[in-house]
Amino acid sequence: MKDTQDRKPDVGGGLDRVGVTNLKTPIQTTWGGRRYYFTPKVEMTIDLGGDRKGVHMSRLIESITEAVGEGSKKPGRSIEEVERRILDVLSRRHRFRRGEIMMETDMVLQRKTPVTGRKTAEVHEIEVAVSKEGRRYYKRLKVRVLGNTVCPHSMEACGRPHIQRAVGELTVESGYDVRVDLEDMVACVEKSFSAEVYTLLKTGDESRIVEEMHSNPKFVEDVTRGIISNARRKFRGCGIKARTVSNESIHRHDVVAEGSAGGGIHIL
Repeated sequence: MKDTQDRKPDVGGGLDRVGVTNLKTPIQTTWGGRRYYFTPKVEMTIDLGGDRKGVHMSRLIESITEAVGEGSKKPGRSIEEVERRILDVLSRRHRFRRGEIMMETDMVLQRKTPVTGRKTAEVHEIEVAVSKEGRRYYKRLKVRVLGNTVCPHSMEACGRPHIQRAVGELTVESGYDVRVDLEDMVACVEKSFSAEVYTLLKTGDESRIVEEMHSNPKFVEDVTRGIISNARRKFRGCGIKARTVSNESIHRHDVVAEGSAGGGIHIL
């Protein structure tokens, strides 16, 4: 008996991406000699030819389960290494020309406050994606970082600038073997704000941050350009995209700016 998925569809035509989304699974990595545990939200898809009705979804899940099980014994060095393992397992179970997997989770970085040196844990949202075409692999990494901005226009107009929290995003695309550290990506974004933000701040730390903010006013456009400039110097030869959203304090709307740099990179 032929599997239903392998029958011809009632309406022909190939599809670019078919698979599973909003799947949660635990993974482990050993980045920098330390073991990390994540429970990311996963999306995994493959292309589908016009001669087949559907994808064997259970095989996608089995590939994730098998690779994650192997990872509990020998964790991958990074999230992208875990994703590559999953795609390799899938290629033995399911035929496809192009497959990709994306994991969305939080990353915690240990920091110290700027004056008092208090330890603080800073959480950043990250996305890591790997795609496989034939024998070639590509990756895309994204970080989403909080910061703040001080309006240059209001500072010049009345000497009392309005201040807002901003969200900066940096996406870096490259070949799989190019080293791209998420920590470095976070730094590229943080350096672009008027000042960084912290979970914990004592009085001395607060004073330093406020001074930095007012001595470094920036529009959302300035932040986005800064992210691109920092990333181009750090990640040479990679595709770069930046986006900043300013959650305006005196307006009923928010403000956004986007930009990109680099070329010749496979777009996931």
